Amino acid sequence: MSLRRGDGKASRLDKERSASVMEKSKPEDKLRELVEEFGGLIDPRHKKPAVLSKQAQERHKKLQKNVDNLQESIDYLRVCIKYKLFDLEATRRENEYLKKLLGGGKS
Repeated sequence: MSLRRGDGKASRLDKERSASVMEKSKPEDKLRELVEEFGGLIDPRHKKPAVLSKQAQERHKKLQKNVDNLQESIDYLRVCIKYKLFDLEATRRENEYLKKLLGGGKS
């Protein structure tokens, strides 16, 4: 008989736990059902602005991505120009030095 009591307690605990889990899932299920039910009842006048808003957001993201890419390209171009100016100045100095060596220091 003690085994049955133990089994009864365990089954009662299991029932309480499952009831608790079901109570927690019920509001989520009800909310999901309500969203599904009312989701199809959107007024057509509100649907078009929502679609346009979503498209505008997508375009804004795309534009922002393009601006970021352009900024990176401009930064890279700046670095390239600075390097070319540095190289040009170094080449000029080197040419002047070589001219002095060849000319015997006349200049």
